[in-house]
Amino acid sequence: MPRALISVSDKRGIVPFAQGLAALGWEMVSTGGTAAALRKAGLAVTTVDQVTGFPEILDGRVKTLHPRIHAGLLARRNIPTHMSTLTEHEIEPFDLVAVNLYPFQATIADPSVSFEDAIENIDVGGPSLLRAAAKNHEHVIVVVDPRDYHEVLDMLRDGEVPAECRRELAAKVFTHVADYDAAISAYLTSPEEGLPVRLNLSLERLRGLRYGENPEQRAALYATEEHRGVRDLRQLQGKELSFNNILDIDAAMMAVSAWTNRPACVIVKHTTPCGIAVGRTALEALAKARATDPVSSFGSVVAVNTVLDRVMAEALRDLFVEVVVAPTVHGEALEIFQEKKNLRVVELPVAARVGGWDWKRVRGGFLVQDRFVFDPSESGWTVVTLRQPSPTEWEDLRFAWAAVAMVKSNAILLARNEMAVGIGAGQMSRVDAAFLAVHKARQQGHELQGAAMASDAFFPFPDALDAAAAAGVTAVIQPGGSIRDPEVIAAAERHGMAMVLTGRRMFRH
Repeated sequence: MPRALISVSDKRGIVPFAQGLAALGWEMVSTGGTAAALRKAGLAVTTVDQVTGFPEILDGRVKTLHPRIHAGLLARRNIPTHMSTLTEHEIEPFDLVAVNLYPFQATIADPSVSFEDAIENIDVGGPSLLRAAAKNHEHVIVVVDPRDYHEVLDMLRDGEVPAECRRELAAKVFTHVADYDAAISAYLTSPEEGLPVRLNLSLERLRGLRYGENPEQRAALYATEEHRGVRDLRQLQGKELSFNNILDIDAAMMAVSAWTNRPACVIVKHTTPCGIAVGRTALEALAKARATDPVSSFGSVVAVNTVLDRVMAEALRDLFVEVVVAPTVHGEALEIFQEKKNLRVVELPVAARVGGWDWKRVRGGFLVQDRFVFDPSESGWTVVTLRQPSPTEWEDLRFAWAAVAMVKSNAILLARNEMAVGIGAGQMSRVDAAFLAVHKARQQGHELQGAAMASDAFFPFPDALDAAAAAGVTAVIQPGGSIRDPEVIAAAERHGMAMVLTGRRMFRH
């Protein structure tokens, strides 16, 4: 009779898996909670202490760490001395191990967890079982991922799990245990200046991509375990997502995350917005965002921070866009989108306003920083001109400050009626960014008289302010902090502008 050792913290799918094994004539050995779950399902189970002749001790810290368990896992069936040793000591071999580990990563994700609770969620016996079975995968099938239960059962019903598959399952075990140990190491390592001394980046390949930024570059999408990230992306229809599509989707959903209580729409090309607006409805936000720069929105990614319904889908019907993305897409909207088979329709949660690390690749390493999270509070904001912003200007200044945060630096954004009317992005000088923002606004016929201007960093000279004032801008929001702040403020006073300093820079390189 083949013999399985089953001990799982994550019990998803374990009962059907064990029932399938039982139907094939397997004997099952199990521990504590897993044994109870299997018995509740009517399955016959031998407990580990019945095998070892030794009870679980130290509050369960020691239960499977025993020669009768590990010899049964590590014995090589093709070596006579191994098998005779098992016979001599009356040890039965195991043919399959299904084990997953205490949820250490999930435990420490809770910021209120105590150090003691974290330590108790470090699994010792589980990794030992997995490593032993994976080392001896030629003779022992090892399953760490509940998603593999069905496939393993199917192969067993067909007669055997092939050697190649056994090796893949073993490789998955060592990857899983390495990730687990890396999480523990990071948790226990004291940071320097708030940053870990050592970082272990663990990524799982989700899918291959046709190519990278250019056709000559191979590419694939890899994911961390981060919540509300690419693991949660669902493509509902359309052509395969490309490398560049995914970059733009991420940028677009990060941009709309700046607004949590207002419908917002962002239109992205080459990872920077070419249209941004908020509205009373998502439909109004879309119309305003598209009006920012209709020409540049051709072939773009359109994102909203709310439900995408039939009315929105009808508004997008005649536009050529590459991707539409929202947290939720109604079925009625999909019916409209199905008229455009190539249009990629994607659901992705809005980026959470939480911290974490942001990584940027450099040759031979990574730059690591606190992730940028837009702060909607006005703490530290100061009006530094004699003229105070009007209520309308305040609305546009608040909008422009949130919107400019997602524009590539150097960035200048002009706003009226809580929509971007001109965007100057990625320029080498701030005066050029201001010139470009004014040029783009005029190109589309936007009225600039009474507009608000946001700058993602301080003005090193008054020249950009002069250009904006000449175009009709009457209110400005910027971080401040330049040695020439007095000159810049004096220029604002001279032009009759209202100026707000936030004290916070928002570069996006």
